[in-house]
This record gives sequence, C-alpha cells and structure tokens, in this order.
Amino acid sequence: MSISKTANTYNRQNWEQSEFPILCQTCLGDNPYIRMIKDHYGDECKTCARPFTVFRWCPGARMRYKKTEICQACAQLKNVCQTCLLDLEYGLPVQLRDKALAVKDDLPKSDVNKEYYLQNMEKQLANTGKTDPGGAVGKAQAPSDLLMKLARTTPYYKRNRPHICSFWVKGECKRGEECPYRHEMPTDPNDPLAHQNLKDRYYGVNDPVADKLLKQASEMPMLTAPDDRGITSLYVGGVDEAVTEKDLRDHFYQFGEIRNIHVVPKQKCAFVTYETREGAEKAADGSFNKLIVKGRRLKILWGKSQALQPAPGKKGGVELAAVPGLPGAIPPPPFDPFNLHEDSQPPPPPPPSSEKGGPPQLPYPPPPLYGYPPVPGGPMPPPPPPGAPPPPAPGGPMYGYGYSYPPPPPSGGASQQIHYPSQNPHHMGARAPRGRAPAQ
Repeated sequence: MSISKTANTYNRQNWEQSEFPILCQTCLGDNPYIRMIKDHYGDECKTCARPFTVFRWCPGARMRYKKTEICQACAQLKNVCQTCLLDLEYGLPVQLRDKALAVKDDLPKSDVNKEYYLQNMEKQLANTGKTDPGGAVGKAQAPSDLLMKLARTTPYYKRNRPHICSFWVKGECKRGEECPYRHEMPTDPNDPLAHQNLKDRYYGVNDPVADKLLKQASEMPMLTAPDDRGITSLYVGGVDEAVTEKDLRDHFYQFGEIRNIHVVPKQKCAFVTYETREGAEKAADGSFNKLIVKGRRLKILWGKSQALQPAPGKKGGVELAAVPGLPGAIPPPPFDPFNLHEDSQPPPPPPPSSEKGGPPQLPYPPPPLYGYPPVPGGPMPPPPPPGAPPPPAPGGPMYGYGYSYPPPPPSGGASQQIHYPSQNPHHMGARAPRGRAPAQ
C-alpha cells in the first residue's frame, strides 16, 4: 500500500525513483525536442500501489498529454511500456504475447506476496541490467510465427489523439477550433473495446484488444503454392533503399540454395530464385506474413510462370471488351498489289500484244510532230521551231528536254476529279526553267 511522503517507515526504502521512463516509440511521439515534467513519488503504481516517479509530456502537436501509469519494476517484469502497457518488442497486448510464447504468469496478486516478489526481482534486475526483461518473459524469448504475423513495425501515433469532447457530443461546446478535444461521435457503448482497464491489460486477462487480434490471426489468408512445379521464384515486395541484396540473401539462404536475387529499385521489389522447388516452398512458408527486415515488413508472393502470361491486348487470357463511342476499323485499300488483304481487288489485265509472243502495245498517245527521230518508211517530221532544245538521241528516254505529253486517261473512260495540283496531268512531268513557259 502507499504511504505519505512525510511518513518515516521501513516501506519508504522500496519507493521507486528514476531519471527516465520506459516507453514505446508510439507513446514517446515523433517530436525530437520533447520536454518532460518529472515528479518524484508523484503517484502510486496502478498494479503494485508503490509510489514511483511520474513523467508527463506531450508527444506531439494536437496530441493529448500522457503520463506513466505503472512503476519501472512492474514494467520490466512484463517487458511492457509504462504508459500503454503493450509489449516493447512486438507492440502487442500481454495476453496475446503470453499465449504465443506459452508463458505462464506467476506474479502474485496479494499485496504482501507481491511486495516480497518485487523486492527479489529488483535485486535480480540490478545484476542483469535495467534494460533486460525479467520474470518469465525474459526466459521465453523464442521466436513465434503468430507474433511475427501480428507484430507492429511502425509507430501508431493515432493512439495519442485527444479524447472526445463530451460537451460537443451534447451540442454545448462553444470553443470551436480552439477546443483541445476531438469533435467526433463516440463508439458504440456496447463495443467490447470501449471497456478496457489497466489491470486486465497488465495481467493478460479478458483483454478485448487481444481477443480482436487473435480473431484476425485466425482469418489471415494462406499462401498457396502454384501447380506448376517449374516455378521456383518468390516475389518480395516493399523493398526500399534501406534493404539491400545482402539483407535478403542473409534471410533466404537458410531455406535452400539460391540461384539468383534480382532487386528492382524502381518497383521497390525483388525476385528470389531457388535451385529447387522444395527450397522455394520452405522459404514461402517461413516468410509469408512474418518477414521483417530492418524494421520493415516485406510482402511474400509466388512468382508467375512466363508461359501463363496473358497475350498483348488481353487480361488474364480473356478478350477485352471494346470501348463504346470509338470509330470502327479503317477499311482496306481498294487495290493491293502484294495481295496482303483477302478482299483486295485483282490487278488489271495486261495490255494485249500486237503479235504472238511480241511485246505488248502500250496505250501511249501519238508523239508530237517534232522532237522524235523519223520513223522508217514514214513521212519526215517538220524541223523544230527556232530556239527549241535539241530532240533526244535515238534509243534515249522519251521524256525530258522540256517536252512532255499527257498521261493516258484512266480506265473506264470516267474523268478523274482533280483535288490537288499534283493530280493535274498538265502539271506532271519535268518543270520548265524559270522565266520560260512550258512547251505546249
């Protein structure tokens, strides 16, 4: 029991005096310049009723003030925080941790036996060190799959928010934004989480938070191995700059021989490939939902087979639906000289030949009256006008030297509509020099 500060009895030598509290990262807050108020023998412990040094501080902006609730001796016996009474290593309730580690609570409940037990434990802790856990927890620090799955790796600062304003709930708060309390509706009063106390949390009895976490653990999904026995790769997600290839190799080498480890920094993931399927299955079972590297929880999944990858334009091997409102496909061209399309028109028939086996007769118009060599047996063409360029040599090209004639008319006899100057037959061919009109 607690004694007044002025009383001079034998019990005062067991009062606790400390210089800094034992806190978790969440209760300490994210403010690096935190200021604490220290009050020696300011309050009695909520579990052993001994006076101890009380610390009070604000963990951050828009947060409520917090203070230590139990003494350091009781906190070390259970390895819990002096404020929230959650485990310092895993951030979980005592009831869940003791069940996962199979730890039996042997702390006495009566005042006399409890005081005698604490005196003996304080002597043992003074020899081992102030930071080491004591009691049955210090002897049962074995890894547990359940603890690794449910362990909290990052601080949960939402727990430090102010309490709900009771005046706002009744509609009578007149402070507005200056009110230091939260303007939110409270939870259901019938919710088990609304009924919590420190003693049940400390002794691990009837803790609703532990019951909720145990239910979540039973409903967690399991990692199923793929049917393809050729898949020996594991996908590791959440790999940031702090996690290196050496860190991954130090963890995964214990399950089997590793073929290679490929880290993709842009995607923040990695692929671990084993030599055998048995090694990959052991790594998947031993790392799924419980792999924590440098304080970061990593996601483990099986790799996918390259043969089962969906084709381009499809998702999961299923044809994608067309987007409404888009225009249809462009029709194929009317003529396909290489027969690339089935619905293309056939090429036009070749021109008839003059003789059997002779060259075909091209439908060229008759040449002009001048500019070409004389035809044997025919009339001589008139001489060219003065200033005209010389005619082409025999056997040379039929175009050039400023002379041209119109191309043959299109098939079918229908006149072609002119849309651009390049479609005009009178503009096709060689161009005349500047300053001189083209020859007619």
